[in-house]
Parts: sequence; structure tokens; C-alpha cells
Amino acid sequence: MRSGQLAAILKELADMMELKGENPFKVNAYRRAARAVENSRVPIDALERPEELPGVGKGTAAVIREIMETGQSKQLDEIRNLLPAGLPELMRLPGLGPKSIHVLYRELGVTGIEELRQAVEAGRVRHLPGFGEKKERNLAEGIRKWNKRPVRTLLIHALPVAETLEKRLRQIPQVERVEPAGSLRRRKETVKDLDFVVATEHPAVVAERITAMPEVTQVLNHGETKVSVMVEMGLAIQVDVRLVQPEQFVSALHHFTGSKEHNVRIRQRAKELGWKVSEYGIFDPEKEEVFTFREEREMFDKLGLPFVVPELREDRGEVDIPTLPELLGIEDYRGDLHMHTRWSDGSATVEEMAIAAQKRGYAYIAITDHSQSLKVASGLTADDLKRQREEIDQVNDRLDGMTVLAGVEMDILPDGSLDYPDEVLQELDLVIASIHSGFRQDEETLTSRMIAAMENPYVHIIAHPTGRLINRRDPYGLDLDRVFEAAKRTGTVLELNANPHRLDLNDWYLKRGKEEYGLRFSINTDAHTPEMLSHIGVGIATARRGWLEAEDVINTYSIDRLKDWLAQKRGG
Repeated sequence: MRSGQLAAILKELADMMELKGENPFKVNAYRRAARAVENSRVPIDALERPEELPGVGKGTAAVIREIMETGQSKQLDEIRNLLPAGLPELMRLPGLGPKSIHVLYRELGVTGIEELRQAVEAGRVRHLPGFGEKKERNLAEGIRKWNKRPVRTLLIHALPVAETLEKRLRQIPQVERVEPAGSLRRRKETVKDLDFVVATEHPAVVAERITAMPEVTQVLNHGETKVSVMVEMGLAIQVDVRLVQPEQFVSALHHFTGSKEHNVRIRQRAKELGWKVSEYGIFDPEKEEVFTFREEREMFDKLGLPFVVPELREDRGEVDIPTLPELLGIEDYRGDLHMHTRWSDGSATVEEMAIAAQKRGYAYIAITDHSQSLKVASGLTADDLKRQREEIDQVNDRLDGMTVLAGVEMDILPDGSLDYPDEVLQELDLVIASIHSGFRQDEETLTSRMIAAMENPYVHIIAHPTGRLINRRDPYGLDLDRVFEAAKRTGTVLELNANPHRLDLNDWYLKRGKEEYGLRFSINTDAHTPEMLSHIGVGIATARRGWLEAEDVINTYSIDRLKDWLAQKRGG
């Protein structure tokens, strides 16, 4: 079991206990344990005594051992069975945490979205402790958006489920080849379900083995060409498995990877050559011959097209040009320029973050804790920044082959001013500016705030520019054309925030910013724990979907080139 999986179960246990209304001290014990697991330098599977983790007592350690040995918690299962099924789902509404939901459950008998909607419309929520009219109005808006939401799962949550299922499929003796397909293979930010293509000469046997997998909770379709099941692995999601003959595998994989729009263009290309394309291969009606392939590249070669990687298969011009870009890869990435430590709302020290980054092969990082106005995140004063710089200098002295830059994530305040004066900013290596308040201001005000920050010569990067949270919060009302124009004029870099709940800028804006404005970007995880540095994978995938190459991203620069760029930006 990975430490992230163990920590996720502990966090869920704490949430469910708080939903149930259990003792806050017990709840906080499990939250502390989750943080300790995330921050442990010792691999979880090598940890013999969980009690040795900071803040973990005997009772919590026993639960950790149980999860490590069985993959689940009996206590968590019992609470799940006790609570109404719709109660945990309420935590996905903005502004509702486990404690507030317990109050709704205890005082109003709310057990799900529909009952909450009725209570809000009747004006009964505003009178509860910790609520009020404003929160009730916000809940009404959140419920309205919830009812309109597409039922899609974040990519970061779907990936480990797909990885486990792929391994299970490969273990079936009659399976010759297997690959994930659909939105997941194209690395879209969310997926509706999971698709797999399996090559086998024994489809009936394989179909039977699929329906018997331990994660399967419901069989939706059981045939010899397609099996559809529901699985439960921390999330419930539908899985569709296409069973094809080995010679049909590549054509089926391309077809079921999609997108539909890309497949239309491929069919049009085949038609120009007098052929037909389907999941079974390319058919030449004149010769009554079917062409099949061992690899997808062969299929694109047959059609006279450059090989299109799955991330680009969205009909955004990928079949219209003779040469495609050499997309950014994880091997091009040299350092993360946006992360948080215990100085603000992170959970690790500067040195712990630096060591974690060094283990990933990075040459540099930037420490960018929050600025003073963000009280909820324990933002740093100017004096705090000076003391933090001393710690960063000490870490740089101790670590070889790693450069730690002193930076900050500075708030762009609602009145358009910045959270520090220039005399503070000029002492930092790197300055990130971002909006954390005043989201509901009008388009002109929000856009002007962001442009004013970019016009400050000490601001290098704008973080998570549109402010969206996938499936939870819509983007700010910005005029992005003006933002892009200002970024080009000032030389400011816009961030692709790799937090899987953000992925902001999204792939569509990245492609547009690159092609129409010639912008450069920075890809950062905004990590608050060492483990969150791993989110760079979904960030790189989003960048590839946005057609970005290594030269488009400043995180691919050497440390000397990066320092030169930072100085040039500051010098105008």
C-alpha cells in the first residue's frame, strides 16, 4: 500500500467520524496520523512500528496496521453502514465540511442533496449555529450547480483505479494484450468511466474472469465482445472492457481511445484514399482486403499521417499539418517553482521539500509560501520572509546539486494593490502573484487587478490564473484576451497549476496562449506536502494536451538560464 492510499483512508475515517459527531480529539488524532503518514521519510511498507510516527498513539497505530494488512478499516466500514449513504456526498458542496454536515443531520435530519435543497428553500438552514443567511444563499447556489454537474471523476482519482484493473487484466492467462482507452488514455482532466481494450482468443473465458474480479460490485453487461461492470475502489465507477481478436487490437485501441471528433477526421482521411476505417481495421473495398497492425504508428503511416499521440486526438488540427510538435515530457522537467511549507499552510519543512524534490531528480525548487493578507493560510509578514530566507540559505549550504530559491505566493488584493511593497519583493528570487479573494468582482475589476500585478516588474508568474476548481468552482470572470496580451507585453509567465483539482490554465487556453500570443508558461504542483510533488504527472499531461513543447515551459530551463530569465524580467 502506498502512503497516499493509507493517508486517504485515515482522512476519510476522520471525516466520517466527524460526520457521525464523534469526539473532536479522536477525529483530530486521525487527521494528525494522516499528515504523519504523508510526511514520513520511511516508506510505509517498511514501517514496522507506526507508533514511531510523530503524533501517532497506540490506538491510531493499531488502525494503521489494520489498513496496511487488509487494505481497509473495519471502523470506517461500520460508520459507513451507520450513516445515510447520501451524507458523505454533501462534503462535495462548496462551504460544507463534516462538522457543518453533522449539524444539518442532527438538527434538520438532512441525509442528502435533495433534503438539503428543501431545507434551504424553506429558510431553515440560516438559523442553525455556524450558518446564517449568506451561507444559506451560497448553499443554494452550490446545490444549483451540483444538479447541473456532469458526473465525471477527476483524472488523478481514476488513474490508480485504472492501474490496478490493468494489472488484474494482464494476470488473466488468456489475455494477450491490454491497454486503457477513452478519456483516460487521452489524459482529459475528468473521465466519465474507464475503458479498456483486451486482445484474446478466448473472450468467453476472459469475460467470466472480469466479472469475478473482487472490486466488481455490479455486472451491467456480460458478452463476448464487451463486458461492463461497476467497481468500487475508493470511488464507484463504470468500467467497459472491449474484447477483440489479437489482430484487431490496434484498430480497436485507436477507435475506443477517441475522441469521436478525431475519429471522424480519420474516417474522412481513409475515405480520400478509397478505404474505410473501423475498430476492426482499414478496409479496402476494391481489393476486399482488411489491413491490421501491430502498432498504432503503422496505422497512421498507412494513412499517410504523422503519428498522433493520444493526448492530441481532439480534432484541434492534429491531422491537418505535416509535422506535429515534439511535446513536453516528464524527463524535460527540472524544477517546481510553486510550493508551500510549514511557514504557511504546508506540512513539511523547507529542507524536507527540497530533499523530496531532489529525489525526483530536480535541480531546483522555489519556496513560495503565502503572503501576509491570507490569514487563513498563516501568510508571512516581511519579517517572516527574512527569517525564512535565512533557513533557505542554510538548506542551500547543506544540499549539493539542488538550488532552493526564495519566493512567495503574493495576494493580489481586492482593491488591485499587492500584498507587499516593492522593497520587500526586490529581496526575493521569485515572486508569484495570485487572486485568493474577491472572486465575484465584475470582469473589468478582476481583469484590471491581474494586469496591474503583471505590470509590476517584480512579479514573475501569475498562479492558477482563472481560479477554477474542477467540478466545484467556476473560473473567475476574466477577459483572458486582455490577460494574455498583458502577459505578452510584460513578459510575465502564466502558470499551469498541476494541482489535480485545478489544472489551471486548462489545455485549451494553453494552446491558445502559445499559438496566438507566443506565451511561455510555468508548470507547478502548488504542493503542500512532499507527496503532492507527484501531481506533476497530470500537469505534464495537461501541457501535452495544450501542445506545449519543452521550450514553452520555464521549468525546463537550467538553473543558470532560469536565474538569467528571473533577472531579465525584473530588469524590464
